[in-house]
Amino acid sequence: MMLYEQRWLCVPILFALSSVWIYYLSTYAPAIGGENSNSTLKFPSNLEELNSLVSHLSLYKNDHMSYIFLLFCSAYLYKQAFAIPGSVFLNLLAGALFGTVVGFITTSFLTACGATCCYLLSENFGKPYIIKKFHKRISYLNEKIQANMDSLFYFLLFLRLFPMSPNWFLNISSPILDIPIHYFFFSVLVGLMPYNFICVQTGCVLSSLRSVNDIFTISTVLKLLGIAVVAVLPGCVIKYWKQKSVKQE
Repeated sequence: MMLYEQRWLCVPILFALSSVWIYYLSTYAPAIGGENSNSTLKFPSNLEELNSLVSHLSLYKNDHMSYIFLLFCSAYLYKQAFAIPGSVFLNLLAGALFGTVVGFITTSFLTACGATCCYLLSENFGKPYIIKKFHKRISYLNEKIQANMDSLFYFLLFLRLFPMSPNWFLNISSPILDIPIHYFFFSVLVGLMPYNFICVQTGCVLSSLRSVNDIFTISTVLKLLGIAVVAVLPGCVIKYWKQKSVKQE
């Protein structure tokens, strides 16, 4: 336990170093039109701030696209790795800055990479604390995973596709439940593609958006639920045929 207590200190250190990097990128931006920008960028928390950020970053697109991309990737991984809420605004930002195709591919890959960073932080530094804090929820999730071991990937895919799943909790609990990291990575990559696509596509018409709630209408949620059901069907079929073969033996 003492060893884990010492290792846990690495988390605030990594968080501090990452925060310094984000601060450096957002504060010391390249010059626009030969003039230095004195404004410090910040994470948007509402649509008004997001529209303002899009307007500001759009000034850099022609001459400093590599800076915009580095800043966006760093910010996205920062939020995902440390389970900081607000990825929906970054998905919208990706659509506004990069367009649907590039924004979708970028956010899908960054989501999987960032979630995997969170997985590794939990695995190496946080197990005892997470188990103590979320014991009941982890036990419940473990029961479901054990019941679906024959079709584990499809079950993980279903959890990611299901719109009400707490992704942050799945990220920190997966290493505790011995979910293989390759299953974890690809279930996040594929499972959150519909969500990322909807957000990025909406970001392309950001100016017409009145509220974040406009993204997830009843129709959109029903579509995500339908995709989740389709994803879990192969697992159900595998489980059914395995049980049937056992009975025949």
